[in-house]
Amino acid sequence: MDLVTPALGLVFWTTLVFLIVLFLLNRFAWKPILGAVKERERSIEDALQAANKAKAEMERISADNERILKEARIERDAILKEAREIKDAMIKEAGDKAREEGQKMLAAAQMAIENQRMAAVTDLKNQVASLSIEIAEKLLRQELSDKDRQKALVDDLLKEINR
Repeated sequence: MDLVTPALGLVFWTTLVFLIVLFLLNRFAWKPILGAVKERERSIEDALQAANKAKAEMERISADNERILKEARIERDAILKEAREIKDAMIKEAGDKAREEGQKMLAAAQMAIENQRMAAVTDLKNQVASLSIEIAEKLLRQELSDKDRQKALVDDLLKEINR
């Protein structure tokens, strides 16, 4: 029994000290510890939500960037197409203008040639007429130098007119 009593005393005092410590912990330590744990859980949850929001925002930004890049490519292609069309139109217009100017120059040259030809023909006719008049004058002088020849010529002309 001597051994049981001190063992019971030790169990009693150990249990009593345990209960006191448990009471003190419950009264002063559990609430701050549990509050700190809950605060930590809340901060971890908030951090996870913020991370999810950031991830969603990054995905949205990435999608926006992709859409903007796609629109920029489409716009670039449209600008390049328009530039090609303008270039082709300018080349065609320059070709048409050059062709038109060439035709105008050709027509002007043909007109100048025709004018020079007409002038040459007119000059040639004038020279032929002058020479014909000179020849006719010389022939008439020769023919009309004699009175008998003059009379025969007048008779011939009258005969031709009467016919």
